[in-house]
Amino acid sequence: MRRRRFLALAGAGAAAALGAAASAWPQERVVRVTARRFTYSPSVLTLKKGEPVVLEFITADIAMGFNAPDFNVRADILPGKISRLRFTPDKAGTFTFVCDLFCGDGHESMSGTLKVLA
Repeated sequence: MRRRRFLALAGAGAAAALGAAASAWPQERVVRVTARRFTYSPSVLTLKKGEPVVLEFITADIAMGFNAPDFNVRADILPGKISRLRFTPDKAGTFTFVCDLFCGDGHESMSGTLKVLA
């Protein structure tokens, strides 16, 4: 009987500690991005340094890409699917992101801006 109580109390204490630790972590911010031939909407993404973010991409067109080389992150954006990209910006400034899968004659101009605030 004592052993059961001890195990129950230990389990409850561990659960409380995990809950407190989880709430101390920053929440992921979700940003939805729509890719259409030759544009991203929004084309400017404002993020915070050190704040985890999930970029959710959709497209109704053709397969496209997202590449933010300054953060070493990329994703394929496929029609009919939500593509998710998780990362935490580790530096402040203004950075360019581009489509890195050829999507037609306007592909070279398909880009956007990541503004990361300190």
